[in-house]
Amino acid sequence: MTDRALVSVKVNGAERSAEVDVRVTLADFLRDHLDLTGTHLGCEHGVCGACTILLDGKTVRSCLMLAVQAEGATIETVESLASPNGDLHPIQEAFSKHHALQCGFCTPGFLMSVKEYLDDDPSGDETEIRQRLSGNLCRCTGYQNIVTAVQSLVDDSE
Repeated sequence: MTDRALVSVKVNGAERSAEVDVRVTLADFLRDHLDLTGTHLGCEHGVCGACTILLDGKTVRSCLMLAVQAEGATIETVESLASPNGDLHPIQEAFSKHHALQCGFCTPGFLMSVKEYLDDDPSGDETEIRQRLSGNLCRCTGYQNIVTAVQSLVDDSE
């Protein structure tokens, strides 16, 4: 049995591949092999949500998934949000405008969860927003400003 495998994925619009140990998590693959360090590792047990990415359009905890399981998938990380010239994505702008971040450690996971939520054509109900963000933990903000930022994005899209 081989202990290494070639993993090929489409990340943020670009085809990427690397040979990795078969036990490497998707989070470590992104960070250590593809130099996409925006995906943060917090608890490494799937609880905090800091490592949330989009895999084929759906949020996943990249610390709980092996890189080899992502073979052939399309992945979006927080690096996909800002434009190449540095202009912030509307989600990032809303978080900044509404003071929805403090230390920033949890922010990449929140941003990717919000992206999935907005892509799903949300209703904008505060209860729904809180439910959709319930898999992401923040120790700094108290959540209200995060909810307000997401609510502003939903209101702007209506």
